Amino acid sequence: MPTLPEHNSIQYLIRPDGGQLCVKPLVPYHPLACEFLAELSTRILADGDARRFPDVVSFAYWCRKANIEKLRREHGEQQVRLGLGLAFHIAPSNVPVNFAFSFVFSLLAGNANIVRVPSKPFEQIGIICRAISALLAQDKYQDIAAMTAFVGYPQDDAVTAAFSVMCHARIIWGGDQTISHIRQIPASARCVEVAFSDRYSFGVVDAASVQAAQPAQIEALAQGFYNDIFLMDQNACSSPHLLVWLGEADAIAKAKAKFWECVAAVTRAKLDLQPVNAVDKFTLLCRNAIDSTEVAGVHRHGNFLYRVKLETLPEKMEEFRGKHGLVYEFDTAALDSVAGIVNPKYQTMTYFGLEKTAAMEFVVKNRLSGIDRVVPVGTALDIGIVWDGYDLVRSLSRIVDFR
Repeated sequence: MPTLPEHNSIQYLIRPDGGQLCVKPLVPYHPLACEFLAELSTRILADGDARRFPDVVSFAYWCRKANIEKLRREHGEQQVRLGLGLAFHIAPSNVPVNFAFSFVFSLLAGNANIVRVPSKPFEQIGIICRAISALLAQDKYQDIAAMTAFVGYPQDDAVTAAFSVMCHARIIWGGDQTISHIRQIPASARCVEVAFSDRYSFGVVDAASVQAAQPAQIEALAQGFYNDIFLMDQNACSSPHLLVWLGEADAIAKAKAKFWECVAAVTRAKLDLQPVNAVDKFTLLCRNAIDSTEVAGVHRHGNFLYRVKLETLPEKMEEFRGKHGLVYEFDTAALDSVAGIVNPKYQTMTYFGLEKTAAMEFVVKNRLSGIDRVVPVGTALDIGIVWDGYDLVRSLSRIVDFR
């Protein structure tokens, strides 16, 4: 059994007794792992501190027994599989709960795990680790406890190298430069690497469908769009920065008025806008107005929402990133006109008013090199076993071929 390294910069939030990890793999969706996650969901949802953080509640809800069982049914298979062994996770520094999802995916694949948590002191980390630690202290979960470590440390290539040489899978969440740098740090010879780099996402709304929608439908659409934008403050790869409006000019104008009035009301009611964020957003708006020839107009809903209208779509649209509620808008009569900007940097397309078949045709017919997810508005942040085009349980497990 490998022994976890000791270093004065390393802080173990969770680790096995004696510091030795058991790396004997489990089968994917092992009953013990599924039971553990169901109890973790219940424990977190009962935590008063957790209820203050929508991202923690979403994580706990994802781990509930019914969802794990649904995933097992949908993604289970007849082949014999086992986990790869030991997975080392490097979580993104700006998203509080990705470390927990990364752990869960790998646990469901059957792996032992070393999870490096974000270096920023998010309260969510303590809430989730507290719940995990309490469950691992129970006798029935001693096998999972022996396979689990959560660690925090400042950027240190020597420490990362020490963990990397132990692992059979390395899961890296971060910017392109971070991933490129970590890939230069050697891992074991048969290490499988899964990297989640910078991605760009956008939404598509059919104007006629907005016009035809009832008030309750518009309210739900606005609430969903608010969640897509503000729950991660547009920091998540799946948060939209661009909203594409489909239809004739007059229909789009009327639909925008109806939609944005409701979104603005939701935002004013729910968003605690910090002054520094308002200044950053206004600075970005001014920079766009000065530097971007594509900008055709701006509409502000107080300090809460900025809408930047684009006359044309720039070739490198992925460089136009909103923050704190700044959204770019583009009007078009045909979705195919957007295909030219899509490249491998694109991850999620949210939609409202489109038939799913039309969205699928857009991706397939145009042979797009990007867009791995096409989901309804309001579900941009709903993470799943399939992410960035990877089936993570299959990617982090291996087939044992019996003949």
